Amino acid sequence: MNSTVTPILNKYCNDLFAYSRYITREVKIGDIAMGANNPIRIQSMTTTDSMDTIGTVEQSIRIFEAGGEYVRITAPSIKEAENLAAIKKELKTRGYDIPLIADIHFTPNAAEIAARIVEKVRVNPGNYADKKKFQLIEYSDAQYEEEIERIRKRFSPLVRICKEEGTAMRIGTNHGSLSDRIMSRYGDTPIGMVESALEFVRICEDLNYYNLVLSMKASNPQVMVQAYRLLMHQMAEENMNYPIHLGVTEAGDGVDGRVKSAMGIGALLEDGIGDTVRVSLTEAPEVECPVAIDLVNRYKYRANHKEIKQTVDSMFDPFSYNKRKTSAVSKIGANNVPVVIVDFSKIGLESPEMLNAVGYTYSEELDKWNISDQAVDYIYVENPTLSFQIPGTLQMITPYKTWRDLELKDTSVFPLFDKESFLWKVTKSETLNFVSIFTEELDDDFINEISHDKTVVLIIKSENEHWLADVRNSFFKLKKANIDFPVILEKDFSGYTSNESMLYSATDFGGLLIDGFADGLFMKSSMDVQHMNETVFSILQASRTRISKTEYISCPSCGRTLFDLEETTAMIRNRTHHLKGVKIGIMGCIVNGPGEMADADYGYVGSGVGKITLYRGQTVVKKNIPSENAVDELIEIIRSDGNWIEINDK
Repeated sequence: MNSTVTPILNKYCNDLFAYSRYITREVKIGDIAMGANNPIRIQSMTTTDSMDTIGTVEQSIRIFEAGGEYVRITAPSIKEAENLAAIKKELKTRGYDIPLIADIHFTPNAAEIAARIVEKVRVNPGNYADKKKFQLIEYSDAQYEEEIERIRKRFSPLVRICKEEGTAMRIGTNHGSLSDRIMSRYGDTPIGMVESALEFVRICEDLNYYNLVLSMKASNPQVMVQAYRLLMHQMAEENMNYPIHLGVTEAGDGVDGRVKSAMGIGALLEDGIGDTVRVSLTEAPEVECPVAIDLVNRYKYRANHKEIKQTVDSMFDPFSYNKRKTSAVSKIGANNVPVVIVDFSKIGLESPEMLNAVGYTYSEELDKWNISDQAVDYIYVENPTLSFQIPGTLQMITPYKTWRDLELKDTSVFPLFDKESFLWKVTKSETLNFVSIFTEELDDDFINEISHDKTVVLIIKSENEHWLADVRNSFFKLKKANIDFPVILEKDFSGYTSNESMLYSATDFGGLLIDGFADGLFMKSSMDVQHMNETVFSILQASRTRISKTEYISCPSCGRTLFDLEETTAMIRNRTHHLKGVKIGIMGCIVNGPGEMADADYGYVGSGVGKITLYRGQTVVKKNIPSENAVDELIEIIRSDGNWIEINDK
């Protein structure tokens, strides 16, 4: 099995230090072109039954009016593909000339019909003409080429139709639906995702068809980002420059769905990658568009950012995860999970109840603290002299001058220095000193001055609009100097709305976390403390760096869905939200079934009207059980595996 890749150049974008959009070729989808110098396009997907012409038309209009420029509609069989003509006609009758995209998985015949009707078809290489039986097969090179030739024969008719009709095509790889052939040769890897798509692209190019868009979607933002970067690199190696469709699949709903989407999509937009965006939420499709618009609008004027002084070359591997190696200072760094700091300086800390918002609940009757899985590690306060005793697991950070003047150096209170005060050679904590610096202050002289102090934890911040790249550059400087201090990321999002703060913090913090940079987060925002704390823990959860709750891998609804996904996800969440670290896939149909659940521990998949199939990993445990019993049956499977926790026992 060849599961590794060694790129000739460690490059996937124009520039890691100066923002610029990666210019791809232009692809026309109806009258709305994508790629080249066109704006980053917004799209969504209908959730109606594709045979419900009026329902689909009306939902398509809602998507359009919410900012969607393309509308994708599932065509799981020939009859749905044929009905696309009626949908298109009704839209035009109502005055809407919206480019339509047919979503195809297992039915090449449906794709060939749809390609003569709509402006674009989407095919998934793992499902379109390939096999998925979860079998590992040892292929010789000759046998592998025979399989490619079989695919070529099955896929070529669609390519020819698209070429004749002027229809665009998205070749969209999904992490969870890689074919047995790809899995056998490359494993469950980003390079396998890339090769799955490029096999189909090469067939298109052999037939002189280039009206292509590519995507590499996964439910894990880290896998998704690595796959897109590898795709960009490999396209450059093969002289390709196709437009890129960005999306995190099965992101879920609510805060978690938005955070996970912003992390994956935003990390790529930061480096100038992406020509169209779809945010996949388990919510109404028109809700997705404003989220995508908020993400995309951030980059309209990004190229005007203050220059980032590049003092070192790139010093990380963008194609695989490697956590930055750090020494442990107190409970920060090394093998500790990233810590969370919350700012109480503006609101003060007058009573124990104020800590409820950050995971600590005090029982006066028992004189005990209850500590949740999303309890912060440090609070920043201007005055650490409180009228009550804080929990033993919580510690305080206070300005150096305040800490210096404390009569008794409380072991739960630590000083925060700026660069100047730290260099004064003043009294310091014997165990832990936080030093807050801006990126431009991290020069060679400062690094040399502090390099032997084993009590330092750096808090790095930046005022550069291109924040992620600027802070990433600081990690390059530290690596070049062989400095292994733990680093906490700080950013103030006070100038943004609560929704923007959530999305942009997921992009900025999350983009660095999934590359292994950061030992903690210190977010400031105008949002309330509880919302801010929930956002930070969602970012850590989505980056898989600190697990504090159950994770739900839930597909967005579409015309294939066999039950109400929003309602069912809420029901399952209500029963299982306390199972820290357990990952549950909730899929509306078999297309988004065992493969799409990727690394889920358990799966709840629609297998027929009123019927659910339950999985342990990718193995069927109970098949076609009545939906009214399915959640209870799922819980019994979790219980039998020893992974169930009674809420009262937590």
